[in-house]
Amino acid sequence: MDEMMSTEKMEEVRVLEAQIERLQAEVEALQCQQQNNNKDITLQLRGKMTDAMSYLCGQTQGELEEKVMSQLKEEVEELEEDLKQQTQMNGICLNSCITKTLQSGSKLVQLLCVSGQCSELVFQVEFQLSEVKEGQQSERTISGLNVVMDSSDLQNFSSFLSGVEERSDLLLFFRTLRTFSDRCDDRGRTFEHFKEKYPSVVSFPGGSRSEVMALNHPELPGCVLFIHWSVEVSCEGEVTPKVGLLTKIPEEALQLFPFQSLGGAAAAFQSLLRILGPEAAVESVIRAISLSQES
Repeated sequence: MDEMMSTEKMEEVRVLEAQIERLQAEVEALQCQQQNNNKDITLQLRGKMTDAMSYLCGQTQGELEEKVMSQLKEEVEELEEDLKQQTQMNGICLNSCITKTLQSGSKLVQLLCVSGQCSELVFQVEFQLSEVKEGQQSERTISGLNVVMDSSDLQNFSSFLSGVEERSDLLLFFRTLRTFSDRCDDRGRTFEHFKEKYPSVVSFPGGSRSEVMALNHPELPGCVLFIHWSVEVSCEGEVTPKVGLLTKIPEEALQLFPFQSLGGAAAAFQSLLRILGPEAAVESVIRAISLSQES
């Protein structure tokens, strides 16, 4: 019985020794393969570094120099084409982007300053971009948003900007900026249209980009109707044009007009707006009260 147990143990030992030998052979083969891979990678990197250093030192051969310049030119052309497409899609043209690294490593913190314009609106945006890497994944956050805009037509945009800066909602800012700019452009085109059509009647006290268009009758000095066209922006980024009619009538002229009809002018204009829309409503006012001599 003892001899049988001893024989079985010896057989198990031989099996284990054979498995150990196979594992050792596999380990040696993997180590050899790793060394070969490291050599290949080192040679490739050494070759690329040599080419790069040779190019920087002016020792590159003509064919390699031409190849490098061709690749750089293609990359620049692709970036320019991408930027052109982005500008056409969102209507925002970026003029400069300055980046400063504040912290690196597992947490990358950068300070960015981006300037550009959307139609007539010029802006500069500063913010911090933080990127935390965990393995192959990374999380980016924006903080410290500060927006500076160069325009006099921002009284209805300032509260929205304050909310955007507080929440560091950069995406909402750019999305709303495009819509706000489009509505301001619509107003400017409409004002210019009436100025060209009725040059002796229409004037702009604050310029064609302002919110106010004045209607002056040549034969009634001091009697002015004002079209006030504002573009309101809510804290959530909802853009709403608002058009109203204001009157400026001297005391002497008030005696010639029924007070009730003057008081209801603004309400009547709002009814026209709902039925006809801004352009047709304004032109109807001009024609109805016979302010225009060109029609």
